[in-house]
Order: sequence, then structure tokens, then C-alpha cells
Amino acid sequence: MCLMIKIRVPATSANLGPGFDCLGLALDIWNEISFEPAEKITYRVTGEGAEKLNKGSRNLLTKAFALVHDVCGQGVQGAEICAHNEILMSSGLGSSAAAIVAGLFGANEILGKPLNENELLKLANGMEGHPDNVAPALFGGLVVSVMAGEEIISRRYEIPEFTIVIVKPDADWPTRVARAVLPKSVSRADAIYNIGRTSLVVDALRSGDLELLQKVMDDRIHQPYRLRHISGGMSAYKTAKRFGAAALSGAGPSIIAFVPPEKAEQTKAEVVWAFEERGIIARGIITKPSMTGAHRVS
Repeated sequence: MCLMIKIRVPATSANLGPGFDCLGLALDIWNEISFEPAEKITYRVTGEGAEKLNKGSRNLLTKAFALVHDVCGQGVQGAEICAHNEILMSSGLGSSAAAIVAGLFGANEILGKPLNENELLKLANGMEGHPDNVAPALFGGLVVSVMAGEEIISRRYEIPEFTIVIVKPDADWPTRVARAVLPKSVSRADAIYNIGRTSLVVDALRSGDLELLQKVMDDRIHQPYRLRHISGGMSAYKTAKRFGAAALSGAGPSIIAFVPPEKAEQTKAEVVWAFEERGIIARGIITKPSMTGAHRVS
């Protein structure tokens, strides 16, 4: 490595209601990471998660950074890695996917881009376990991803500029718990319910049809099971639905809502209050989709 490089990786929201484990959208919320030559790998964070992440240099980002070197048959180069994180951790906004993509993408840039986007996606999927967050973190936009054996089939779509409200409660909700509360099987009726709505969610997002999105963003496969375990979650979700199209963001605990621009501040305030009236501190963000994924900025 001869020069410092700097990259940005977006937050992502997966599932988007009925699109369980297959839909993901990049958001205009960013982690910015610089890589500078050094004798060994060091890692320092400012912003979200700094207190937790600064306890050591071994984490998803540095593991991904080392993985690319290993896959490419290169000895791991030392680097001073500095990150400024805006993506909330443990929020359902793809913070782990962003860390993985940052490490892979940064190392690939340093080595002269020996891996193409699909090869990076395959590595990211191997670390994350599913492509729904890592794909939009890499590519930007709305991405539909499915597994076909070892192959990841994905399609990326441009979508118009929606106004998006995200509210995250201060709740301990690790992904393993979010997975554990799901049923082992679902009924045929529930599967049909989700299949049709997933197709219409994609159409509504691509066409900018907020009215349609509000009608079809319901789910029967994961949200009902998860919301009942998130303190204040069901009330916050129902509050968000009054203003637009609402869903759990990823596995939660954040609520994501697509709303008319003029209703964004009121939506944020009332969904925050839906948590806080039950004694749960919550934070609200107003953002928009990002058509740009991971990219180099210098």
C-alpha cells in the first residue's frame, strides 16, 4: 500500500416488509473508512459504536480486510484503519454488512481491484450468511437477491427519492435472538400472502408509488413474531403505518417508514413517542435511499 485511500459504505434496510431475506435497500447513511500504510493492522473508530469497537483491532472489518489478501494469495499488509461511523449498531440497518463490505472493498482497492463485484459479493455473503444487506451495501439501490446452490442471483434497481423515517429503540436485540423467535415453518397461506406482496413492494418502490407501497408492505413470516418481543415495537409499528408504508428494518428493532416529505418530522416524533411512553429511549432519523453503494472517495 503506497497511499491512503478512503471509502464510504452505506447503511441498508433488508426485508422491507414481505421480502424476507431477499430484498435490501441502500440508505443515505454512511460509514467512512480510511486505510493508510502501517507496520501492522490497527483500527480506530469515531461516531457510532466507538466505545465497543475500539476495545480491540479484531472485528468484522479487519477480518474481511485480511480475507481478501488471503483469497488473492497476498500476505496481509499492515494498515492504520480509521472509521467514522454514522450507521447505528444493532439497529437493523446493516452495520455488520457495512463493516464486512468496507473491509473487502478497501482491501480490493489496495490490491489493485483483483476481484470483481460479484466475487466481492460472494465473499461478503460467506461472512454475513445471507446477501440481503451486503448486496445493496456493495451495489447501492434496491437489490433483490436469492441463492441458487452456491450462486447468488441478484438484480439491482434504481428507485425514486422517497422520504424515509427510521426510529431505533434503545433495546438489546441481537440478530441471533431475532432469528430464534421465528417459527420453523409457515403455512401455505402465509407464504402466498408474502410472495404476492413482495412483487408489489418491488413495483411500488421502482415506480415511486407510495400509496401502493402502503397497501402491500405487510408481512406474515417474520414481523408478527419479532414485534411481540420488542418492547413498544407493535405500538411504534402501528403508529408509523398511520403516516405511510412501515416495516421492521431488517430483523429490527428499528422501524422504517416511507412517508410523504411533509409528514416526516411528525412521523419521527410520534414513533419515538410510541417507544418512550413505554419507557424505551428511542432515536429518530430522516433519510432517503442511496443509489450509490460502496465507493472510493479519495
